[in-house]
Amino acid sequence: MDKLFPRNEHNVERGLRVLFGLGLLSLVFVGPQTAWGWVGLVPLITGLAGSCPLYTLFGISTCSMTKG
Repeated sequence: MDKLFPRNEHNVERGLRVLFGLGLLSLVFVGPQTAWGWVGLVPLITGLAGSCPLYTLFGISTCSMTKG
């Protein structure tokens, strides 16, 4: 499973993604109540998983872990 979803996000980035995702998701229930808030699921899920599919596709990693 680690090859399919490698950890490629730094912990700070993960936290920011989760907060941003929750903020966008709140738009569905409060405020303008727009369906665009469902887009917040993407950063929320990638932040919780610690793996971004686009980062994997382009070979990017902001994670400071070293492979040994």
